[in-house]
Amino acid sequence: MIIVICFSALFACDTQKAEHKETEKQDSLVMAESKQVMEEIPDREPIADTAFVVMKDYANGFFYDMKYATEDNFLKKTVYDCPDCMIRQEVADALIKVNDSLATMGYHIKFFDCYRPLDVQKAMWKIYPDARYVANPNTTGSIHNRGGAVDITLVDHEGKELDMGTGFDHFGEEAHHAYKDLPEQVIINRKLFKSMMEAFGFNAIRTEWWHYNYKGSSSYKISNFKTECD
Repeated sequence: MIIVICFSALFACDTQKAEHKETEKQDSLVMAESKQVMEEIPDREPIADTAFVVMKDYANGFFYDMKYATEDNFLKKTVYDCPDCMIRQEVADALIKVNDSLATMGYHIKFFDCYRPLDVQKAMWKIYPDARYVANPNTTGSIHNRGGAVDITLVDHEGKELDMGTGFDHFGEEAHHAYKDLPEQVIINRKLFKSMMEAFGFNAIRTEWWHYNYKGSSSYKISNFKTECD
């Protein structure tokens, strides 16, 4: 009787092990199939032009000095009808998160430029055809033309700009992130700025401390519509 019981127990144990191995095999197959399906799904579908928001209407707590709605820019003329910052909605949502975090440190984002029509990009390229600073509208265009880039700086609660070493649209090596012949406070300011933007999904470009692209925004469609004034 004891032998029969032991044999039955061993048989049951072997059966459980076999079933467990089969379950693991099935789970592995399911995981592999799921992974294959996920890899076939694109990270992002292009977003329609209608998915733009005007920042001043969408969120509070930001400052504005929209340079191309004035003559205070390298074009030396006004090329925007309205001083509005338009941007893709998901980019705006990310900027709000950055701004909320900065506010706990006593800082805010100030906008210089946001969405930029392709015709304006062409005007810029005609005056300054240097791809280090102005994207070629005849090839890739700018992320600004897609509503996924912003030109910004940091200000305090009173709106006073932090010293970043150069002004906006300074086309020279002093504006490059790698340039270090700067006062210590400027380097600290740039480092804080860059680290905060990158923490929320933005990427810097090598030559301009003020320019940030939102992750994946190169998939957005290039646009050429003008903003409508209220």
